[in-house]
Amino acid sequence: MSNTTNNTTLIAQPDSQNITDSISKGKKPNSAFAVIVEKEIADIVRSWRFLILLAIIALTTIGSVYTALTSISEALKSLSKADDAFIFLQLFTYSDGTLPSFIVFVSFLGPLLGIGLGFDAVNSEQNKGTLSRILAQPIHRDYIINAKFIASLTVIGFLFFALGFLMMGIGIVTTGLIPTPEEFIRIVLFLLLNVVYVGFWLNMAIWFSVRFKQPATSALTGISVWIFFSIFYSMIVNLIMKAITNPAWLINPAYQVYLEKIKLMLLRFSPNVLYSEATNTLLIPSVRSLGPLTMEQMQGAIPGPLPLGQSIILIWPHVTALIAASVLCFVLAYVPFMRREIRSR
Repeated sequence: MSNTTNNTTLIAQPDSQNITDSISKGKKPNSAFAVIVEKEIADIVRSWRFLILLAIIALTTIGSVYTALTSISEALKSLSKADDAFIFLQLFTYSDGTLPSFIVFVSFLGPLLGIGLGFDAVNSEQNKGTLSRILAQPIHRDYIINAKFIASLTVIGFLFFALGFLMMGIGIVTTGLIPTPEEFIRIVLFLLLNVVYVGFWLNMAIWFSVRFKQPATSALTGISVWIFFSIFYSMIVNLIMKAITNPAWLINPAYQVYLEKIKLMLLRFSPNVLYSEATNTLLIPSVRSLGPLTMEQMQGAIPGPLPLGQSIILIWPHVTALIAASVLCFVLAYVPFMRREIRSR
């Protein structure tokens, strides 16, 4: 019996040693983390799930750009003087009704991309028994969940920046227009905002993958949350506002402004609303306010596009809220994952 045990130990040691050597090959503290991130990126890019989502987003992007380019003459005629200096931004915002604009497509399909990349990040590996094998190696446990988030967010960032620069290239070649420095900065900030927005849904999906044992359950939960905020949340807010509104007081303008502020405050608990308001402010410089204004506040205001710095100040609370919600979801996934007992099958 002792000979069998010794032989098993002698056979198992080289494989374990080879894996350890491959992880610590770079002889750097974070080399193991880099290896895991590279492995996760390779798995994501090669998966059919990502290829299908990429095809859907790419096709919708091409469709929205084609609609904007074919109708650019009508768009130029319909633009106000406040937007004359920002014609190039219309590639991302203009729609003639045939197809939605690019920002509408991202608002609708972006959550699906985040949920699709994160709903089985942890539970699928635990069900397969590969998670216990990885943790048996001399690496920190938090490397696993951190690498999954960083890898997915890296892929999302490359995807959106590739699509954004592709749209700009098509617009330059087709129309001959060249974006101004301010337009270029606004587009880059818009692409970064897309990464933050989809990153929230990615963290939420990773949280569900830690919370639920079955990937199907975590996927359905994530899609349910997405449908709730996309369709039903605004209906619930309208019902609440109808219940608290006194029709006899609607003749008072101050009361109307007060009700509108309450409605906006409730709607902004939805990440979809935060993203929509932030993107409209970045890509439509004529948007000067994100809430109701009284006649006293509008008095003396000069119509014109809002400077880039003022637009950033206007959307900064929205960006902060999205980042805070994303961090909260990641913490809710991180803490249970670090405390969970993971055994081999």
